[in-house]
Amino acid sequence: MIRMTNTLTIFTGITLLFSATLSKADNLSQDNPPGTQIASNQPLTSTVSAMMPMDNNPMVDLVLVKKRERTLTLMSNGVPFRVYSIALGDDPIGHKQFEGDERTPEGKYTLDWRNPNSHYYKSIHVSYPNTADTAFAESKGKSPGGMIMIHGWPNRMKSWMTANWLLNEDWTDGCIALTNTAMEEVWNLVADGTPILIKP
Repeated sequence: MIRMTNTLTIFTGITLLFSATLSKADNLSQDNPPGTQIASNQPLTSTVSAMMPMDNNPMVDLVLVKKRERTLTLMSNGVPFRVYSIALGDDPIGHKQFEGDERTPEGKYTLDWRNPNSHYYKSIHVSYPNTADTAFAESKGKSPGGMIMIHGWPNRMKSWMTANWLLNEDWTDGCIALTNTAMEEVWNLVADGTPILIKP
């Protein structure tokens, strides 16, 4: 009797685990339509050969950032096809308003130029501040700040900057940070002049 009860308990547990796994898979498929490829976080030493083939990708016509979800998605004709984990500014909640507030902007901007020789592993500029951002900050007697970039990890790593910390904490001054492998993909896939929509 005891052996039968134990067997039933194990069977029930396996059934529940299997059901939960199916449910999770369903949720993932709803969030990421067929064809979407989820980029795994990779350490600083990952090589370019670990990336996906560039010739398998459609043209990027929108970069979508969801701050709450900490994701950056490459879009083509309204369809997401590449998703990356990101880190944000030290004070990530809310729209950037002033220089030094360490917030990441929200709204629609343009990725208008790039820097291959940045202090980080490559960087692409976000066109913050726009006219409204500047007017608001000046009405408060402050500067709106600027130089918001999408970039990789620091070229000169400090001793406490572990991979785990860089991947799981918000550590920028308002920029959007990717792993170096992810940044290499974005650098190659996203052209200057591409719009970026940053959502809360």
